[in-house]
Formats: sequence, structure tokens, C-alpha cells
Amino acid sequence: MPYFVYILECGNNSLYTGITSDLDRRMKEHFSGKGCKYTSSFKAQKLRYAEEYDTRSQATKREAQIKGWTRTKKLALIKGHRRKAT
Repeated sequence: MPYFVYILECGNNSLYTGITSDLDRRMKEHFSGKGCKYTSSFKAQKLRYAEEYDTRSQATKREAQIKGWTRTKKLALIKGHRRKAT
């Protein structure tokens, strides 16, 4: 079963990073206000980025890595200008 790491843009212009095994279902949850407390509060607006992984472990590690990045680095990833992961 594949897992996805994704980045959402929220109504307050923040970027939310998460993981899921069903990207379509999870986006419907976020956009309906039932995804999680953060996206319910700040209204998920748009899926900006997603990556697919073979295992939950890989996806969880990548999610943690991205969450540790600055907004600038996340935006560079979204725009396709990958930088060396640190």
C-alpha cells in the first residue's frame, strides 16, 4: 500500500504537512473541515505538493524532515527546486 506525504496551503497562508495512505479521501476530509484541528481552524485551501512512498516508515521520516524545514525551503520544494535535505 502506498503512502503519501503532502503539503496543503491554508487560509492563513500557512503550509500544513501530513501523511496518508489515501490521498483523495484525506483531501476531502481536510477541505470539508474534518481533516484535523489545524486545517479545521485555518481552512485548508489547496493541495500544493505530494510525494508517494512504498512504506509508512519512509513517509513518516520524510514528513518529519519537511516539517523541520523553513517556509522558504518548503516553497522551493513545491516549486520544484529541490534543495539538499538537511
